[in-house]
Amino acid sequence: MKKTSFHMMAVIFILALILASPVQADQYKDTIDVYKKAETVQPFFKNAYGYAVFPAVGKGGIGIGGAFGKGQVYRKGKVTGSVTLIKATIGFQLGGQAFSEMIFFEDERAYNDFTRGNFEFDATASAVAITAGVQAKAGTEGTTAGASAGPATGKQAPSTYRKGMAIFVHTIGGLMYEASIGGQKFNFTPN
Repeated sequence: MKKTSFHMMAVIFILALILASPVQADQYKDTIDVYKKAETVQPFFKNAYGYAVFPAVGKGGIGIGGAFGKGQVYRKGKVTGSVTLIKATIGFQLGGQAFSEMIFFEDERAYNDFTRGNFEFDATASAVAITAGVQAKAGTEGTTAGASAGPATGKQAPSTYRKGMAIFVHTIGGLMYEASIGGQKFNFTPN
């Protein structure tokens, strides 16, 4: 019982930190710089039509979980709007986690699909973790994560576009045990 209470408090604490702290302009640049160091992500910066950046996403759950984050969308290197990420999951899950996320758009069609206002990833979308450590995969169908050693360490899985988008995550901190299913929903607001 004490362990469950501790985990619930950790989840609430991480989500409160993410929700309460406004994202600063430097956080976008810093997050982009982290991803540029990841060997598996570098080709996407050279060839993508655009991308979305989420410097910090808070995630937590006990049975039922969720995540929230704020980001910016870029087209050809220029900010075109803001975006919020909301995720809901159900299944075995316990803990709390913070991570950053980048979504690359292969072409104008993928960019337009994402920025039409409301976009949703189904449970089959998955992301490549650029973090060394126990995390091997993260996505809308579930994540297992630990502390981050950074993108410059360890072997990273190669990635390709799927339906015009490629998703990458970098663990900031926390611990989440999860075998769940859910989806991510994005709300885009143009500048």
